[in-house]
Amino acid sequence: MNFSGFLAQLLNGLAGASSLFLVAAGLSLIFGVTRIVNFAHGSFFMVGIYVAYTLVSHLGTGLGFWPALLLAAVAVGVLGALIEMLLLRRIYKAPELFQLLATFALVLVIKDAVLWFWGPDELLGPRAPGLSGAVQILGRSFPSYDLFLIVVGPVVLGLLWLLLTRTRWGTLVRAATQDREMVSALGVNQAWLFTAVFALGALLAGLGGALQLPREPASMEMDLNTIGAAFVVVVVGGMGSIPGAYAAALLIAEIKAVCIWLGVVEIAGVSLSFSKLTLVVEFLVMATVLVARPWGLMGRPQAPSRYVGLPEEPLRRASKTYVIAAALLGLALVALPTVTAGSPYTIVLMIDLLVAALFAASLNFIMGPAGMHSFGHAAYFGLGAYGAALLVRSTGMPMELSLLLAPLVSALGALIFGWFAVRLSGVYLAMLTLAFAQITWAITYQWDSFTGGSNGLTGVWPAQWLADRQNYYYLTLFMVVAGVLLLRRILFSPFGYALRAGRDSVLRSDAIGIDVKRMQWLAFMIAGTFAGLAGALYAFSKGSISPETLSVGKSVDGLVMVLLGGIQTLAGPVVGAVTFTWLHDTVARNTDYWRAMLGAIIIILVLLFPQGIAGFVKQLADRHREKQETGV
Repeated sequence: MNFSGFLAQLLNGLAGASSLFLVAAGLSLIFGVTRIVNFAHGSFFMVGIYVAYTLVSHLGTGLGFWPALLLAAVAVGVLGALIEMLLLRRIYKAPELFQLLATFALVLVIKDAVLWFWGPDELLGPRAPGLSGAVQILGRSFPSYDLFLIVVGPVVLGLLWLLLTRTRWGTLVRAATQDREMVSALGVNQAWLFTAVFALGALLAGLGGALQLPREPASMEMDLNTIGAAFVVVVVGGMGSIPGAYAAALLIAEIKAVCIWLGVVEIAGVSLSFSKLTLVVEFLVMATVLVARPWGLMGRPQAPSRYVGLPEEPLRRASKTYVIAAALLGLALVALPTVTAGSPYTIVLMIDLLVAALFAASLNFIMGPAGMHSFGHAAYFGLGAYGAALLVRSTGMPMELSLLLAPLVSALGALIFGWFAVRLSGVYLAMLTLAFAQITWAITYQWDSFTGGSNGLTGVWPAQWLADRQNYYYLTLFMVVAGVLLLRRILFSPFGYALRAGRDSVLRSDAIGIDVKRMQWLAFMIAGTFAGLAGALYAFSKGSISPETLSVGKSVDGLVMVLLGGIQTLAGPVVGAVTFTWLHDTVARNTDYWRAMLGAIIIILVLLFPQGIAGFVKQLADRHREKQETGV
């Protein structure tokens, strides 16, 4: 470690901060005005570098290089405008989480579109003309192009500041960030304002991707990798704050740079690898900032939206028809192994469907009745899975006992994480849960001696009497049905009513003596316990476990299941889990472009059933009942 190396890493951090700022600034603009948590923003970044590669190939690596980068950004901006007009404009009045579901579907569609057009191989672009060399700084070579990127960040920040503070359009954008409905009431064409903001945000993401062409190869993993980092920057800086996004990008990039410079350090005879912290340092920063300052470094409390979606109806006891239908379904599930004896894969798929149903039901427990949106619910699923695997492998505990104790491991994680999470609300709460999940994933991924690291753990098989797949199916069916019914029973208990009261009105609940935060904290532990049970069942069904079970993708899958089924019904998460898992399996086995087909199906379902599949069926049943009662 020396000063020249330290300075070089700081400069690398500045270059990385500029690229990250471009993406985060666009994301912050879009969220500030439209209130859409745009999962597809990382896809715009990815498309930007691919389009830049194609344009540079056609326009040449000389004078045509720089216009190609700008044209790529414009092309992505046009793509963003088209997506906003054709899809998102139709769902602005839907609940915000359903908008998130639509943008997640776009990620799937865009990824397969890139695969079809450019292929699966990484594409390495040429060096930037005029900036292909390096400069000497304290005896070390530093790329000239990275110095150029260091300048780009502040220049774009300045241009955005002028646009937002010195133009009428910028004034309208800032006004819409504070109260978009009032802007519309004053006669401003809200639709075109949203389109312009979305196009500008997409253009900035595309520019960020295009500028990366000389630095790294274009790959299909760039979308999700980028969106995670961009979300962190936006939340740390403050949702809707452009200067905050730049400050957060600088902070996170420089902390990462320092961690790389420190490398492995011995403290009191213990070796600490700071370089490994780069996998999770941004999430540690986000968790710290959100706990200390919930609105971010330069953010303000989010203005409530008047579009709150469909009104929440009181939960009602199951009707006789519902009970009969559930009983018939139960009988069908019991008879399934006999009916499908000639198709062993059906039992494997049904076990996956049942595990997904319990996982989604546990997430819905805190999202629906409690009103707490979690982006990191996979943490508890993974803790339960790893808890079961480690109890069997490390202690020799019988599988049956480990299956019962593993959920307590996830309950402990939920106890710790929930204590911090319930002090926030809205998207800030969701992002804090994501931070905790990523921290848990990073520990699991790197603790080779205990968790197996990136290889995971193998040889996690059920007891001998459950080795037969049919017996394990019946065990899973019993545990899942019992778990779902118990969650339902809790919601109809006094605790469940208090939980929903705190969701609907914190002030009124507080006034009548309900400790809302304590109720929510307990709800977190209950949800984590049942998610851990689903994870333990999953581990024994597969015989192995890997860090993927704690990843962001697993948490997103849970969100999709809940939203697809309908967050306002108790049956919704089960319906959504079965639908999503079955679609995923069926589509993936029948086409190479399964992501695009699955994404298209989700988009169609969102447009047709913004209240979810189960919510739509319930709506039809309510209308039929009203017609019978009124005789109309």
